[in-house]
Amino acid sequence: MYTLDTILQPIGSRKSHLNLPNSTFSALAYDTRKIRMGESSLFFALVQQRDGHRYIEEAYEKGVRNFVISDNDFDISPYLDANFVWVENTLRALQQLAAYHRNHFSIPVIGITGSNGKTIVKTWLHQLLAPEYNCYQSPKSYNSQLGVALSLWNLTKEHDLALIEAGISKVGEMDALQDIIRPTLGILTGIGPAHQEGFDSEKQKIDEKLKLFKEVKTVVAPSAALSSASLVDSDYITWGDQLTDNLRLLKVQKDEETTILMLRYGALECAVTVPFIDKASIDNVLTCTLVMLTLGYDMEVIKKRLAWLRPLEMRLQLKKGKHNSSIIDDTYSNDLASLQIALDFLGQQNQSSVKKLVLSDFEGQEWTSLSIGRLAELLNVQSLSQIILVGNRLTSLQQQLTTPSLLFESTDLLIDSLEQLDLRDNVLLLKGGRRFELERLSRLLVEKSHDTVLEINLKALENNLSQYRSCLKKGVRMMTMVKAFSYGSGSFEIANVLQFNKVDYLTVAFVDEGAELRRGGISLPIMVLSPHEGTFEDILLYSLEPEIYSLRILKAFVAFLKERDIKAYPIHLKLDTGMHRLGFMEREIEEALMIIAAHTQLRVATVFSHLVGAGNEELKKFSAQQIALFKRMSTQVETTLGYTVIKHICNTSGIVHHPEAHFDMVRLGIGAYGFDMAPNSLSLQEVGSLKTTITQIKELSAGETVGYDRKGVLQRDSRIATVKIGYADGYDRRLGNGVGKMAINNSLVPTVGNICMDMCMLDVTDIVAREGDEVLVFPNINQSAKNIGTIPYELLTGISSRVKRVYFYE
Repeated sequence: MYTLDTILQPIGSRKSHLNLPNSTFSALAYDTRKIRMGESSLFFALVQQRDGHRYIEEAYEKGVRNFVISDNDFDISPYLDANFVWVENTLRALQQLAAYHRNHFSIPVIGITGSNGKTIVKTWLHQLLAPEYNCYQSPKSYNSQLGVALSLWNLTKEHDLALIEAGISKVGEMDALQDIIRPTLGILTGIGPAHQEGFDSEKQKIDEKLKLFKEVKTVVAPSAALSSASLVDSDYITWGDQLTDNLRLLKVQKDEETTILMLRYGALECAVTVPFIDKASIDNVLTCTLVMLTLGYDMEVIKKRLAWLRPLEMRLQLKKGKHNSSIIDDTYSNDLASLQIALDFLGQQNQSSVKKLVLSDFEGQEWTSLSIGRLAELLNVQSLSQIILVGNRLTSLQQQLTTPSLLFESTDLLIDSLEQLDLRDNVLLLKGGRRFELERLSRLLVEKSHDTVLEINLKALENNLSQYRSCLKKGVRMMTMVKAFSYGSGSFEIANVLQFNKVDYLTVAFVDEGAELRRGGISLPIMVLSPHEGTFEDILLYSLEPEIYSLRILKAFVAFLKERDIKAYPIHLKLDTGMHRLGFMEREIEEALMIIAAHTQLRVATVFSHLVGAGNEELKKFSAQQIALFKRMSTQVETTLGYTVIKHICNTSGIVHHPEAHFDMVRLGIGAYGFDMAPNSLSLQEVGSLKTTITQIKELSAGETVGYDRKGVLQRDSRIATVKIGYADGYDRRLGNGVGKMAINNSLVPTVGNICMDMCMLDVTDIVAREGDEVLVFPNINQSAKNIGTIPYELLTGISSRVKRVYFYE
């Protein structure tokens, strides 16, 4: 806890207005949606995609009284009892505060960077070192310019070692992170293609990452990653297969589930058995091994602890549970920082007002009155209906909780009592340490399905939203399309993220889609495309806003509202500027406006149209004609009605290629899910990954056939894998007979024979594959669509509802 007057100099204050100079704070806030303890928070008005100064009023209403801002013209007069500090750059000020906090600790701080494996190495080291150290680890993937600062802020005097990740995406970023972290020991993990677009070469990327270690004497790294680096003044301790490596890999021997590594460290030669067979895990094990050796651990201790390690589910998952429940599964680790992240995600969920938490004891945590008090404070400000604790050490925590709670000494006892617990119609967060095995509880609570799943990356959705927002001028609103089951990705699960990220409107294709969102707790305005007379009752019932596209629908909706004596109901007027699908032609708009002006039952909320080929260079002239026509028609709308309306014409491609036509709002569609049919410079991430598993592998001879109608004729002796996906799941029959390609263990394999209803077959002759292996169905969905003469939209929206959606947030 700090007082405001003591941090003015460290954060570079230019001026301040302090009503209470000795005001204390213990929490850093930058997002009003996540503020739970406003009275003890210092709010930073970050200026990134969205200007944080716009949310100062909301933060104030949540109890915040201490603010760091950069806008010299911001009016502080409404906030008479608040403190304000002005700085040049609010993000830099937050980083400087984190650096100031870091400087209060003299404990070992291990800085971890690299392209791959940072989070795995960090988490495994936390487990491996826990018996001797009260380790602090930065939560999840908090390794960005903002994330590192927030991570360091959670370091307390109870910790005696810290593990901090640092990630960069362009030149110049590592200097700031090094200044915050100031590591005493360094780890460089693997170097891969991630964020390569921000660097001129791999050498430049490695050199930039190595800046983290410019004041570090000892750095652990794979020798292969250093071959093209300009080494800084550090003492590199390497692993690899070279004679010069400190930890030398002599031999690798794999069986079905384990790998034996023959290692040499100095004069010591030994065999180490680890429970992994994939190269990435082996590399991460070698990094962890060399770190422990560097810290002075005995090899026999290391060998025993490496056997504890298990693959990590490095993401928080949202699953459909039994009895109308939603299960948030975050059961791979437990600490205060990651618990806060999981609770924030729980707070985003609106599908039920009943929210419960199952929380295990923390692994490796030495409980003191201070740490128990901090945890109780965090839990008591959450809007929870019940907290279920697991672990006999949590009795003292339970005594400080204000929320109704139950305590079970073990996971077994909790599972034995499951029938007595009311876990219906709620959102349940499972947050636990690895040894408590809360994943067993998750399996009991989650609806069963076959092994084909569509994994939805909610963090990627947020990234894509941010990318398109970066194209907009201040004040331009965003409407996001969630029609067609959010392009196959889900309903309220996607809408919850969009609502949390403050989009302005949602759009659905049908009234029942909008009704489902309302039942799922979505309160945003929802526009319904092309409604018909039979849906008007539900439009009213669920407060949906119809697109009005013809005189017939307009007159019918006016008559409907008249009967119910409803005034000023919002509608969205669709103009046809060239698509010729739906909407009023220019010659029709005058009559429509006369009807609207004469009836108080309606009020036009927005007027919009649709570009035919927004990203098509050949249609650029036609797009300009459409935009000009839209301007003329929308001006006529406002002149006739006598009030201004929100105007929008840009779809996903239009946002990037026609900034001159952003008007008052844009409509983001397939781009939110990681696809844009027109090339652009945005860094989009695919939101959905369709995955299945191998059910069986057969050894077949040349000349035999595979599948219906004997279409799959084998030209050689082959290994054929049957996988659990077919055309009933949405895998198009046109992808059969080698047209479709799937990925197994990072290798592409073709389909064989016709696609069946529930299964299809793959040729795995040339790769290493086993029954039960995971299969990525669309490793390149653009290419898959091109192969059968369609577009990714069709493949995405064609994924059957029987395929379970699993949502995760990294």
